[in-house]
Amino acid sequence: MHTKGRLSILVAAAGAVMLFAAPAFAAQLDKEIAAAAQHAGLAAQSGDVAGVHTHLHHTINCLVGPEGEGFAPKEMNPCKALGNGAIPDAEDDETRAALEAALQEAQAGIATEDHEAAKTHAGETQAMLEALK
Repeated sequence: MHTKGRLSILVAAAGAVMLFAAPAFAAQLDKEIAAAAQHAGLAAQSGDVAGVHTHLHHTINCLVGPEGEGFAPKEMNPCKALGNGAIPDAEDDETRAALEAALQEAQAGIATEDHEAAKTHAGETQAMLEALK
């Protein structure tokens, strides 16, 4: 095969990789949102305020990612292998704004020591994230 032929194949292969990489990455955002929603749901069902806070930290870690403000490195990051966090990975302003609103709700749940209030914030966070799925 000539060099020109090899180059054409290489360029075509690179194009195919780029074509299929974008949809795969978009699916990761969906997984980040689903994981964040799952942990918000676990928070809403927790039997004590410490459990609510723990799962809301997991939710926040999925939303902001390891480089984001509010990331808790000592807490689990259920989205570790899925991307950079749902908010940084969001490609459109509408999704990003909805994720930021869910983040604020989760932070409100962590800010309170009242078990029932924290569970309410966790449930609201879950509902907001479920609406994005």
